[in-house]
Amino acid sequence: MNEITVEELKARIDNNEDFQLIDVREPFEYETSNIDGENIPLAEIVLEQDKIAKDKPVVVHCRSGKRSAQAIMLLEQEGFDNLYNLKGGIIAWRDAFAPDMQVY
Repeated sequence: MNEITVEELKARIDNNEDFQLIDVREPFEYETSNIDGENIPLAEIVLEQDKIAKDKPVVVHCRSGKRSAQAIMLLEQEGFDNLYNLKGGIIAWRDAFAPDMQVY
């Protein structure tokens, strides 16, 4: 499974690179804190796969990296090959860039 660090993700954001960010946490978690990804909860990821790009890199994240890894495994079974798991999830993002961010 391909992984990306929070530093690499921030560089992609800062450089305005063309990629999609998917947050697979539950809506209440997303409402507490997010980094502007599209919220598609893990339980809905296969049903909502038509919302996920196949023609550019897609970074998938959750709280710590476990649910996003599950989402990637499910999507890879559906033919996706452009997915990156955010190592450490939004907790790692908070620790690196947003110490005041609340994470559920």
